[in-house]
Amino acid sequence: MDIPQLKKAPLIYDVAIVGSGAGGGMAAYMLAKAGAKVILLEAGGYYDPADPKYITQLKWPWESPRRGASTEARSGGDFDAAWGGWEIDGEPYSAKSGTEFGWFRSRMLGGRTNHWGRISMRFGPDDFRRRSLSGVGDDWPIGYDDLKPYYDKVDRLIGVFGSVENFPNEPDGIFLPPPKPRLHELMLRKGARSIGIPVIPSRLSILTKPINKDRGSCFYCHQCNRGCQAYADFSASSVLCIPAVKTGNVTLINGAMVREVLTDPQTGLATGVSYVNNRTLEEVTVRAKAVMLGASTCESARILLNSKSSRFPNGLANSSGVVGKYLNDSTGASRSGFIPALMDRKRYNEDGVGGMHVFTPWWLDNKKLDFPRGYHIEYGGGMGMPGYGYGGGIESMNSLVPGRDGKMKTGGGYGASLKDDYRRFYGAYVSMAGRGEPVPLETNYCEIDPNGVDKYGIPTLRFHYKWSDYEVKQAKHMQDTFEEIIHSMGGIALGPKPGPNTAHGYGLAAPGRIIHEVGTVRMGSDPQKSALNKYQQAHDVKNLFVVDAAPFVSQGDKNVTWTILASAMRTSQYYIDQVKQKNI
Repeated sequence: MDIPQLKKAPLIYDVAIVGSGAGGGMAAYMLAKAGAKVILLEAGGYYDPADPKYITQLKWPWESPRRGASTEARSGGDFDAAWGGWEIDGEPYSAKSGTEFGWFRSRMLGGRTNHWGRISMRFGPDDFRRRSLSGVGDDWPIGYDDLKPYYDKVDRLIGVFGSVENFPNEPDGIFLPPPKPRLHELMLRKGARSIGIPVIPSRLSILTKPINKDRGSCFYCHQCNRGCQAYADFSASSVLCIPAVKTGNVTLINGAMVREVLTDPQTGLATGVSYVNNRTLEEVTVRAKAVMLGASTCESARILLNSKSSRFPNGLANSSGVVGKYLNDSTGASRSGFIPALMDRKRYNEDGVGGMHVFTPWWLDNKKLDFPRGYHIEYGGGMGMPGYGYGGGIESMNSLVPGRDGKMKTGGGYGASLKDDYRRFYGAYVSMAGRGEPVPLETNYCEIDPNGVDKYGIPTLRFHYKWSDYEVKQAKHMQDTFEEIIHSMGGIALGPKPGPNTAHGYGLAAPGRIIHEVGTVRMGSDPQKSALNKYQQAHDVKNLFVVDAAPFVSQGDKNVTWTILASAMRTSQYYIDQVKQKNI
């Protein structure tokens, strides 16, 4: 039998970066600006939202062969800038012992940053010291002051709108003007504040004013999820990766499914990576003086666990045995409501930015509650542009609503009655979703499946994940709060209230479905309990770094992207300084 030969790249790069999302994109940008020669490996295809061949922004549903409907490879729909999803043909994963975890993969330049909600919040001082404050979980080896200078730089480099609120554990940033709240958001704010729940302007990385000559400002089409041809929102593809490539210092390789990090058997240092070309199935080696993993929380853990050798029998950077462990994803629960006061409105363009204009940060003291971590609330509603199949909730509505004769009725029907209800109820719905912080557990983990490989021959992951009682109690609090807010608006909560026997308890989303996972290659001061130091540098391999969310000790009650960007910038600067000092 012929032995397959590995194709070797002729160059030795300064750094090989795996993954082009928030972490990998920021590392590529920083290192390219510093003059390093970088190879950027992305498992998916090339993508530029301003290139006509990729533009779906401002197109009508009928311009899609599927009218915008989703497929396995386009989970968000035909117009959503998400190439990938929870299930990808030929790339399986499994769950262990009856547990559940949904692993979302993006296969495109810029990764998940092309289709995320652009919610861009800083972690607060308390988020880095949860064990010290509550006795539950672990503290980070760094604090807010370590990341604040980098948060500031990310704000200036990328742009984020918001308002200075001086709110506890919700640090203010360097903000662009926020968009004005729409009618349903004004009502949400008034109702929620009347029962002691704060509602403040959102913090989204969307440019309400230009910040440089390369990017335009938002024109309020509400289609950020499609990718912005004006570069007015943040995507790593348009704001970090493409500018990095333009410096001439970055070689971008698309379709590179990384198998493992290669090491020198004598020194144990990383010498490059091995990847499979996903079109030719040829295996290629890339040589580099340092390696940075930004492939995503679970993919980076998978690469390290697959990087076995006689020197590293349990996987690379894993002498502590923690790689793959302490996996955690945001909690999520939601509810919708019908607001009679919003019926029969005059129609006008209420699209706004691609997301919410207001939100609720965590406002309570967990010491007075029966769960130890908080959540924020994201709001939806209004008269946005209807999409294909848009029903405004009418055809699925179980609750009774007022008819034109004042009598209560079920919305919908057919013919003239259906059209009348569409017009009458359009814009009269609100939705709210809680996104909360779980307690990281060693028993929630991913590992190499001993019986599974993908179509590239790379061993796959197996997950073990269960919510604890803490997260279930948090979801119950979310549902109670949602109903209170809807009632404070004079609204009707739709459908039965989720109880303890629904979904994972009180409507709690399945693990992995919120797509905020962190923690599989955690940082720490003790090499026996962590894989990385405070600079996200491997304890065992000094020229190996992880720049996605895998190093994070905990989730926070915020979305994690802004912290990925700030920490990747900090790690990149540390690497640059160490090279100058000849320590790497």
